Amino acid sequence: MKRHKSSSLAHTYSIVARDLKTGEMGVGVQSHYFSVGSVVDWGRSGVGVVATQSFVNKSFGLRGLDLMEQGKSPEEALNLLLSDDEGRDVRQVALLDTNGNVAVHTGSKCIKYAGHIKGDNFSVQANMMLTDKVWPSMAKAFENHKNLPLPERIVKTLESAEAEGGDIRGKQSAVLLIVKGKEVENKWDDPFIDIRVEDHSEPLKELNRLLILWRAYENMDKGDIAMEKGDMTKALEVYNTAREMVPDNLEMKYWTAISLANNNKINTAIPLFKEIFKKDNKWRLLTERLPDSEVLNISEEDLKKILALK
Repeated sequence: MKRHKSSSLAHTYSIVARDLKTGEMGVGVQSHYFSVGSVVDWGRSGVGVVATQSFVNKSFGLRGLDLMEQGKSPEEALNLLLSDDEGRDVRQVALLDTNGNVAVHTGSKCIKYAGHIKGDNFSVQANMMLTDKVWPSMAKAFENHKNLPLPERIVKTLESAEAEGGDIRGKQSAVLLIVKGKEVENKWDDPFIDIRVEDHSEPLKELNRLLILWRAYENMDKGDIAMEKGDMTKALEVYNTAREMVPDNLEMKYWTAISLANNNKINTAIPLFKEIFKKDNKWRLLTERLPDSEVLNISEEDLKKILALK
């Protein structure tokens, strides 16, 4: 079988999906392929998402998004992409738009087991799988986790594929990409979530860990906003939520303490500083330097009190 000159060998399983409540769209992928997130998943807020895999025609990502942005339906875009592609028989590609419309293609020469299932606002697709139960399991898992936010729902879907054997070669990398249903004001804020596991013995476990960490920092941002508005109760609530999600993260504790100190809550911040300094004294050195950059704005007396903690 002759490889198309634009091909990469990203044999994998993936999902493209849309959240009915939020309008968010996402792609989730896992493969025995290094840095699968640099090849398979593509997305643009206010437009849609694309997963291009098997013997990948990487151009399908941007071209598919451009076609949908121009007003083409996923089906029309897919037909145009395949119309002049010599390697269409070894391609697997799925497109989804802001209305949840889906188009998917599994070429007749994709390495078995290969197939796809289209559902309501989603599509699952896989090739070079250990068994033909992989993509049916994914479709069922996505349907069964409607109570979850889209990112977590996608991860659950990927986990179900792995439970059925997944990629016949094993596992190596994974990605979670989420874009907004409406165009974002600032292009640099797109995508909304882009978490990649480039090379790992347990890529889905690592992907899930990183998603939890992303959620924790999301709560930290909410805490900072609450601080700016003077809502200390809300700020402490979300800061605590963040720290409970990743209890061993010293940096998260540290910036919580800095925010508290900046808001004249020195007595609340001191136990955090004490715990942090005890585990790693370099944070004490950093604290000493922050006033010069106006990142820490407290009295000289309070600064000395913090720096003297043992």
